[in-house]
Amino acid sequence: MPYDAFSHVDYWVFDLDNTLYPPHVRLFDQIERHMANYVMRELNVDEETAQQLRRKYWREHGTTLAGLMRIHNIDPDPYLHEVHQLDLSHIEVDTALREAISALPGRKIIYTNGSREHGERVSTARGLGGIFDAIYGVEDAGYAPKPDVAAFQKVFTIDGVKTEHAAMFEDDIRNLAIPHALGMKTVLVGPLETAQHVEHQTEDLAAFLAQLVRKVT
Repeated sequence: MPYDAFSHVDYWVFDLDNTLYPPHVRLFDQIERHMANYVMRELNVDEETAQQLRRKYWREHGTTLAGLMRIHNIDPDPYLHEVHQLDLSHIEVDTALREAISALPGRKIIYTNGSREHGERVSTARGLGGIFDAIYGVEDAGYAPKPDVAAFQKVFTIDGVKTEHAAMFEDDIRNLAIPHALGMKTVLVGPLETAQHVEHQTEDLAAFLAQLVRKVT
């Protein structure tokens, strides 16, 4: 692993869900149930139809929310509040991940397709509170989701991220294409998938960052 490839990085951008905590935590099981319940109630459809729409909008629009906004003109804020009412009691604190992220040189941010509040609650439950310079949610991108280029540009402009000196850590391979095109180092967090825009891959973010820190500091 050529960790020296990160020696120029001053901005570290992390996705949240299934990136800063492992997929076996299964927070998305709760989120998906809340999404389905919301769609059932607001669109007056049965559960099977709601699940089909949830998946369809995710595939075609980047997030279920984006599809609901574009096709059904729903108000995003009540939706975001409702679907992120989660039980976080089973999330384990990861001191190794906290130490590794804290040791990274430069600015560190979370950028999630969930809400900013969700980012704050989950990162705190994971033991990562106070180590990020900023947390951005989909509302900070004008409700446009990753992987839309406009979403990335909005958040990076707000934060002042210089993409040629930045790295992006993501579990969703779709969301690494634009960062790569913008000149960022890209790291897929999760099982190996090959794509031209994926430069590095790890299933153990804490270990990856610990090795990286020893090289760049």
